[in-house]
Amino acid sequence: MSDGKVVRVKRALLSVFDKTGIADFAKALAGLGVDLVSTGGTAKLIAATGAAVRDISDLTGFPEMMDGRVKTLHPKVHGGLLAVRDNPTHAASMAEHEIGAIDLVVVNLYRFEDTIAKGASYDETIENIDIGGPAMIRSAAKNHAYTTVIVDPNDYDQVLEHIWQSGGVPYELRQKLAAKAYARTAAYDSVISGWFAKTLGYEDMPYRSFAGRLKEVMRYGENPHQWAAFYATGEARPGVATARQVQGKSLSYNNLNDTDAAFELVSEFAAETPAVAIIKHANPCGFAVGTSLIEAYRLALRTDPVSAFGGIVALNGVIDEATAVEIVKVFTEVIVAPDATDAAIKIIASKKNLRLLLTGALADPKADGLTVKSLAGGLLVQGRDNRNVDDTEFKVVTKKAPTEAELRDLKLAMKIAKHVKSNAIVYVKDGATVGIGAGQMSRLDSSRVAHRKAIDAAEAAGIEGALTRGSVVASDAFFPFPDGMLAAVEAGATAVIQPGGSMNDQAVIDAADAAGIAMVMTGMRHFRH
Repeated sequence: MSDGKVVRVKRALLSVFDKTGIADFAKALAGLGVDLVSTGGTAKLIAATGAAVRDISDLTGFPEMMDGRVKTLHPKVHGGLLAVRDNPTHAASMAEHEIGAIDLVVVNLYRFEDTIAKGASYDETIENIDIGGPAMIRSAAKNHAYTTVIVDPNDYDQVLEHIWQSGGVPYELRQKLAAKAYARTAAYDSVISGWFAKTLGYEDMPYRSFAGRLKEVMRYGENPHQWAAFYATGEARPGVATARQVQGKSLSYNNLNDTDAAFELVSEFAAETPAVAIIKHANPCGFAVGTSLIEAYRLALRTDPVSAFGGIVALNGVIDEATAVEIVKVFTEVIVAPDATDAAIKIIASKKNLRLLLTGALADPKADGLTVKSLAGGLLVQGRDNRNVDDTEFKVVTKKAPTEAELRDLKLAMKIAKHVKSNAIVYVKDGATVGIGAGQMSRLDSSRVAHRKAIDAAEAAGIEGALTRGSVVASDAFFPFPDGMLAAVEAGATAVIQPGGSMNDQAVIDAADAAGIAMVMTGMRHFRH
């Protein structure tokens, strides 16, 4: 068995879909005396450089067939990849069957992710599942004691440098490339199995795998002692994974988590309704809709100007100059929006550490998908919460019905509550939040926390009393007892929206009637833990 020394590269098999850098790499290998074997378009590209290259059929003595499905699945390929060179039995088989060793394999795969992203038919999608590529990758990776495998064009230069210096690739690098290769085939199969599950409606598959591609290694995670990295899944959903970072330093783990929460919230609202969210620790500390983005921002900021310091600002439209001027007045970590004018970008650039992310579009709040949470020894997987109050046929359960203005604010409050950590209580007045209670252990506490913040915000704005006077209130889940609802009434709420479903619903309704307020029930809970 190999003792970890450099294994000389005498023959290389190159068959790539992504042809970035392959021509130069192959030409350099040929210049170092490496025998090149290739397939189809890769072979033509290499030949065009003037480098000598043999077609795979010359190596196997067997023609390519079945529309290319069968070309590398042959003993002379896999025998050359898998043979243990210093095993006498293997060496005898190689000699008997005229199998030459393959020392380097360069393979990357059909972009299955692109196939499903473009909405290809079932048959076309199946046809774009790569078989020969993963088989060669796995064979070479298994036999990394003797064979080098490359699945990423970014690795060409370092491998070439080692071959130029010593004629081969050191064992430690072959190990890392093998690990990377298995990770690639695992991710590839994960996408395929996920596509099958979605296409067939096979939700309870006995095995589930989730994959991503490293986008960035971060300085640390939620806390400085935790390692962290960001892996992109390839989902085309507009957001932090696909956004263009126009300026600012790298985003941290917490920045990305908060920015995602902020952008998902504003994406609930079409661009025709200017909306702004200010997020701190993945919770909204202010949200508003308005006739313009600048108006929405000012109203959102008023909700909790203290918490907004160092927060994330998300907008659902094109940032203009006036809005940019207003935002940069407050220390902000990240701004995220579909787009921004050149004038706005220039203003934001005056704050060199402020990150600006442009997503190109809003995320579809109704799109399906999966969310994953890790637990000790397992994963919790669920469908994305892709419904909101617009999808319900809510009913008025009190003697008093909400006015049209209250109804508009009630719907808005419930859309916001969907994005607030449970227990969630959201007060809204005239299209803007005026108090938010998040993450408390009881709904009563959330009502009181939101009221307290509304009093503080009123004082900061020079307003007497609490901002919650004359507001409406939303609860992400039912009120188990009247106390949480009555605390909202005490804060000044005149109408309530909640899912209902408690054993004590009637007691809560009776208390609302006694208080003379309106209440509607949606039948749809929005827990967010």
